[in-house]
Amino acid sequence: MRPVVIREATAGDAKGIARVHTETWKSAYRGIVPNSYLDGLDAAASGIRWEKRLDTQPPNWFVLVAEVDNRVAAWATAGPERTADPAFTGEIGGLYVLEGLQRQGIGRALVTECVRRLQGLALPSLLIWVLKDNLPARAFYERLGGVAIREQPIAIGGVCLIEVAYGWRDASVLL
Repeated sequence: MRPVVIREATAGDAKGIARVHTETWKSAYRGIVPNSYLDGLDAAASGIRWEKRLDTQPPNWFVLVAEVDNRVAAWATAGPERTADPAFTGEIGGLYVLEGLQRQGIGRALVTECVRRLQGLALPSLLIWVLKDNLPARAFYERLGGVAIREQPIAIGGVCLIEVAYGWRDASVLL
C-alpha cells in the first residue's frame, strides 16, 4: 500500500475534497440515489461550497483529509453529535474514500483519527449515519463494532430514503 498522510483539511483542499465527494457519491450511491441527481453532481460547484464550509466550520467540528501520492483520496468530518442525543456525544458527519482505494485501511485510519480528536474534545461516544441501502458502508461500520441503533428518513434527489445510525457507546474501542 502507498503511504497515506492524514491531516486537518485546509482551504486549499476544497477542490480535492469536492472531487472525492462527487466521485464517491456517484460510485457508492448509484442504484440507491436517483441517477438524475448523481449525474447532476458537479465537482466545481461542490468545491466552491467546500471552500466556504472550510472557512465556517461550526465550533469543535473538523475536516480531515487522507492524502495518497500528494492528492486528497479521502476525507471525514466530525464533531459534537448534532441532535443533542444523550447517549452519543460525538458524530462523524461524513466519511468518503475513493472507490479504487477502499479496503486498504484509509477509512479505518480516518475513523481512528476522528475518534482521537473527538475524545480530546471530551466526546467519548460516537454516532455515524449511513444510507440503509449502502450495504458496503454498513458492513464497514459493523466490522468496526458499530451497532445499528435507529433509522430516520432523509430526502435526496426528490426521493425519501432511509438512513441508519451506527453507534459506539465507548468509541475508545476504535483507537
